[in-house]
Amino acid sequence: MGYVNQRTAYGETLVVLGRENKSIVVLDADLCASTMGKLFETAYPERHIEMGIAEANMVSVAAGLALTGKIPFANSFAVFASGRVYDQIRQSVCTGNVNVKIIGSSSGLSDFGDGATHQSVEDMAIMRVLPNMTVICPADANETVAAVKAIAEYNGPVYMRLNRNDYENVTPEGKPFVIGEPSVIKDGSDIVVFATGITVGLAVKAAEELQGRVSVKVVNVSTIKPLCDKKVIALAGSCKGIVCAEEHSVIGGLGSAIAEAMRSAPKPMEFVGIQDVFGCSSPNYGELLEHYGITADNIGAAILKVSALN
Repeated sequence: MGYVNQRTAYGETLVVLGRENKSIVVLDADLCASTMGKLFETAYPERHIEMGIAEANMVSVAAGLALTGKIPFANSFAVFASGRVYDQIRQSVCTGNVNVKIIGSSSGLSDFGDGATHQSVEDMAIMRVLPNMTVICPADANETVAAVKAIAEYNGPVYMRLNRNDYENVTPEGKPFVIGEPSVIKDGSDIVVFATGITVGLAVKAAEELQGRVSVKVVNVSTIKPLCDKKVIALAGSCKGIVCAEEHSVIGGLGSAIAEAMRSAPKPMEFVGIQDVFGCSSPNYGELLEHYGITADNIGAAILKVSALN
């Protein structure tokens, strides 16, 4: 254990689950060295299928395997796993509520060197709109391990997005993952930050930097869908305002989901995320996060802005 990379955590956990459950099969679209499907291929070559650069065919085959009782995990970069293959996911997986797990690797801006064509700034929105689809965005490598175990046991379509890069864990090792359950990472009373993926840790840092000025609650929303309105309203509680933080477009992702959940109990809200633009290439990941305002400082500024409205 002790992972700091979500892709490695995913690949190695899948190997462990594959040892216990012979129904698990893994499909890759010529990217197994990056998605870490190669780890499953090495351990169980007879249950790993290399589909080549054919994501649409991969998902169609995964749906067929699921209908025979297999539990297929179909891997690709998030931008391809959600966008290039949307029609097959809609028609072959979601309309029939078929038990296929789609893993979008290198999500958000994390494939920093390859630019807009390889950066998925809209994948959660695309997947969230599909009936029957569950959408997962783990906060870190520790939560990825637990999430993989949970979705392997869950019967139904799942999309899970994973970051490409190493970063520190903010959730504890071994905590069970419950689909649909947001969790409080840091308690507070003035402003609540709903965050997902890498922004959970950034939100905690922002909250700590504002300690003594603003009391900030940080909530890890690792299940983007389903998201229970009542739970979101309860977590917002008596807080004066809300900040939503995500490494995704501010349109259609976590922020939109929280706003929809709060429509019967509205509060002032600010959104930290990608502002309706595509990504771009950069020499490193941190530089891109800074460029698009996905930082602890920017989350802190949003907290102060919402706090000043009250």
